[in-house]
Amino acid sequence: MSFSPAIPDLSALLQQNFGFSQFRAGQREVIEELFSQGRSLAIFPTGAGKSLCYQLPALALEGTTLVVSPLIALMKDQIDFLQSRGIAAARLDSSLDAAQTRQINDELRGGVLKLLYVAPERFNNERFRETLRRTPIALFAVDEAHCISEWGHNFRPDYLKLAQFAHELGVPRVLALTATATPKVAKAICEGFQIPPTAAINTGFYRPNLRLCLSPVAANRRESLLLKRLQTRAPGSTIVYVTLQKTAEELADFLSQNGLEARAYHAGMDGETRAQTQDWWMESGERIVVATIAFGMGIDKSDVRYVYHFNLPKGLENYSQEIGRAGRDGKPSVVELFACRDDVATLENFVYGDTPTNESLGALIEEILASGAEFSVKETEWSAKFDLRPLVLRTALTYLELEGAIKQGTPFYAGYELQFLRSQDEILAQFSPKAAKFLRELLATGKMGRTWLKIDSETATQTLGCPREHLVRAMQLLEEKEAAIVRAADVRSRYHRLREEENAAQLAQNLEAKFAAREKGEIKRIGDVLKLVELERCQTNALVGYFGEKRATPCGHCSFCATQKRAVVPPEAPREPIENTLSSDDWHALTQQYPEILGTPRQRAKFLCGLSSPAISKARLGKHALFGALEDRRFAQVLEWCETQNS
Repeated sequence: MSFSPAIPDLSALLQQNFGFSQFRAGQREVIEELFSQGRSLAIFPTGAGKSLCYQLPALALEGTTLVVSPLIALMKDQIDFLQSRGIAAARLDSSLDAAQTRQINDELRGGVLKLLYVAPERFNNERFRETLRRTPIALFAVDEAHCISEWGHNFRPDYLKLAQFAHELGVPRVLALTATATPKVAKAICEGFQIPPTAAINTGFYRPNLRLCLSPVAANRRESLLLKRLQTRAPGSTIVYVTLQKTAEELADFLSQNGLEARAYHAGMDGETRAQTQDWWMESGERIVVATIAFGMGIDKSDVRYVYHFNLPKGLENYSQEIGRAGRDGKPSVVELFACRDDVATLENFVYGDTPTNESLGALIEEILASGAEFSVKETEWSAKFDLRPLVLRTALTYLELEGAIKQGTPFYAGYELQFLRSQDEILAQFSPKAAKFLRELLATGKMGRTWLKIDSETATQTLGCPREHLVRAMQLLEEKEAAIVRAADVRSRYHRLREEENAAQLAQNLEAKFAAREKGEIKRIGDVLKLVELERCQTNALVGYFGEKRATPCGHCSFCATQKRAVVPPEAPREPIENTLSSDDWHALTQQYPEILGTPRQRAKFLCGLSSPAISKARLGKHALFGALEDRRFAQVLEWCETQNS
């Protein structure tokens, strides 16, 4: 199928709108696929110019290009750049107030915007989905597309919904983009977004300017080794990656005390502090930021000369993405990983924290099977009821979809809240008599608080005997006419049972197996990092080979190529037996006091490793002295001990 009578003069568009004289590797090929085939997958390394692959077509196509990205920082930076070039671009996200949101929706409906950036969660807004159905969408671009794959390192259920919605919307062109896709994940992306395999453009992962240093180190030597590296390096902008927020704070203080310009950056800081730290680092070529993975996403700084991993990354996908922030200008840069086996416990605990208990999954299945052919889910209620973190709950429901047991319908809001900007008489006077009558009756179903009118959707539609679409449209009209501030409340997801007869035990078993396989895969990813460090061949070639790129000749500058010696990561530091660490009387008393929360070995192990859950939060057990008492231990070891104690 052809989607354009002819491919426009791409070089002219590039020069005219972006001031570039030539395309970077893969960009032209991706754009040509979009014009000729209507589908493409761009697999480019971090900083390789993925965004141009949808920004340039957006200018040549009639209609709006919708860009889905989970990174607000990336949205802001790109919109600032586009607007500086005179290109109509905007974003819809949670940081905007009602007036800003209303203005952007008006611009979208009016066909003013060439590019609109949204987060995946925006598609849970039924009014937004309805608006899109009435808006010409020229291109549907999805960043971080690897999140669609249950085989990937960052599976997000919302991404499966994106693929379904793009299909339902009938968008003429779809572009998926990622920096981290193994061949298996790339295949899943293509299948999900209906992209022909021939339209997948992979520019390769090898970066000849990056010197890959993989340095085994014991935990008690790591700080001094990092300090030595930083004090003796040539001047250059530097990122030091850590796992925990407290490590970022402590390490930044340590470096500052030793005369280095260093600051911490993590998601626990307020937005203003993060922005100040980012600006401070950006304006100099020699400063050091000690950061969690929250830093770097969407930051365009080409002259980062050094990226150090003080802690192990949680997988080769993350590692590749993080080191990709170095040397984007093509100049020689150093990326060094301090491989310390003591980090494994912390990383594994994050993984185990997202694995639900079999009891929780069984209770979830029973609830679904007892809910009839159609049911709706309020995430916060079910999360608390089954002691499942919200993301884990969404993942479980998605797995059930993949099993063919249920199918999700359109998300909806069970309620709306209205703050009137004019009197109701003035508002109703703007509408025809028929529409005004409907609105008057609709508003009469609500309950007035001090400032907000609360409308229950189900009550309103039943009272008025109208379809839900009429209610949603009424809310839109009130916003469009600036008659009221409309706030949606109580988001719910509809589900349909696909099979009348269902084996609850088998379904629960399948679900448990899915989570167990995911857990096993994530644990393997951590192990893959250590294997890379101890590899007895070119480590650079092994890293890019993980993503399907084959190189015949060694890089010549990774740790193995430089030494021709296999490195060995030191063993973990010895620890006291668990029974010597805990007060047995206190622990026994606590488990007896909270049998529902700490009744199984896995629940107890999670608690001792500092892994919270809705039930722990509700009981305020996260503040108990024993919470996280064994957070530095391997979860599997703690679980084994809990099983022994339980028996």
